[in-house]
Amino acid sequence: QVRLVESGGGSVQAGGSLILSCTASGHTYSRNCVGWFRQVPGNEREGVASIDSDGGSTYYVDSVKGRFTISQDNAKNTVYLQMNSLKPEDTAMYYCAANFRVGSCTGGSRWYWYDYWGQGTQVTVSS
Repeated sequence: QVRLVESGGGSVQAGGSLILSCTASGHTYSRNCVGWFRQVPGNEREGVASIDSDGGSTYYVDSVKGRFTISQDNAKNTVYLQMNSLKPEDTAMYYCAANFRVGSCTGGSRWYWYDYWGQGTQVTVSS
């Protein structure tokens, strides 16, 4: 059994910053892919960023490149998403997800590829 819990969401003005945390508990594995997704009601769930345990390779959707940074602290079983220069278009519910069957994020942008999900944390950016 694995649990993922997100935290760090909130309301900020455009240009502000937030850092999201995703902490895993239960039966976890050293090899994994962890991703961040976001979703606005009525829209599809969008892959934002992911990170591999094999080499720590990171991936970002074009719209957040240069503004968001994903990182991991394996000792704490935690993955972070540092979000800078936030825009109103970033407003969404943000979810973290994990795949413990692989050590690289070959399918990291596909929500159906992940096995475990957190409950989400809301990010609201005002103009």
